[in-house]
Amino acid sequence: MSKQQPKPRLDTVKRRVKPVDFFSSLKLELSALIVVATAIAFAMCWFLLKFGWSGWIAMPLTLIVALGITYFFSRGITAPLRQMRDVAEAMAEGDYTVRVDIDQDRHDEVGQLARSFNAMAGELEHADKMRLDMIANVSHELRTPVSALQAMVENMADGVTEPTPANLESILTQTQRLSDLIAFLLDLSRMEAGAASLNIEQFNFAEFLDETVEPLEIADGGHAHDIHLEVPGNIMVEGDQDRLRQLFTNIIANALKHSADGTTVLIEAHEETDYGTVVTNVVNFGSQIAPADRSNIFRRFVTGKAGPGTESGGTGLGLSIARWAAQLHGGTVRVVDDERGADFEIALPKYHISAS
Repeated sequence: MSKQQPKPRLDTVKRRVKPVDFFSSLKLELSALIVVATAIAFAMCWFLLKFGWSGWIAMPLTLIVALGITYFFSRGITAPLRQMRDVAEAMAEGDYTVRVDIDQDRHDEVGQLARSFNAMAGELEHADKMRLDMIANVSHELRTPVSALQAMVENMADGVTEPTPANLESILTQTQRLSDLIAFLLDLSRMEAGAASLNIEQFNFAEFLDETVEPLEIADGGHAHDIHLEVPGNIMVEGDQDRLRQLFTNIIANALKHSADGTTVLIEAHEETDYGTVVTNVVNFGSQIAPADRSNIFRRFVTGKAGPGTESGGTGLGLSIARWAAQLHGGTVRVVDDERGADFEIALPKYHISAS
């Protein structure tokens, strides 16, 4: 998209204390302005009449002065509104970096609106950046397995390689990567549409986690991770097993991805009877997540940084989908402090509660 000549940054204007900064309401500002303008006009009119000026001259001159005072001071009140107009025009042209310059000491409705506008602009800037990152990530994620599949199939078609079990296993692996990416994108579309049809049933939580972990252990391959389960066998939970399997698969797969080869991923669960919830902690030993990043990693298309000996890449959708699946069941997913490593805590009600 072509852009016009960039406007000066709106956040570079020198800040100064204005009279409107002392008021907490736009109504008070306008009332004070009217009172001041009226008082000045009355005093000026009295002064001119006292010194023998004609009323036909004094009155129009007084009105002009009153209008000038009102216009001068009203500019300070409406300045953020004009800036919001300019920022909106810039955003319509594709520039999401501009902001409304607003004094932090201004607490009236216009100041609150300007700060909310800046927050919205920040979210739009983030969404635009994530959209571009998503295009790049999805393109890369699609290109890699498709290129590998094309090369292997062409070699088999040309007789360069034989269709051995190992070669067919490689093709199956690349096909599974494509299938996972398509599933992520479908889940994302459900999130955007708010579609959430749940098949609620009661099931044994320990058995459910065993079934969830088994394919992850097989897919882990040569990374030699040890997935250690500490889950009581008598916990019963209500929920949609398919959606909850998405939740735990994505959280555990994320822990495996960011664990060095040969390390342990601990999954421990306990029941909090006072709150009627089941709390599960998935602990990735060794690595940590900075407190400032703990909420950001659940945003769509945000990919974590891989450490030494860990995998990188990904779509940046797994944790976002995990949180979505938890919220559908009235639960939560968050990162908690744990000296052992990155600890994802999943809290789910034992009995299904609609998230709506």
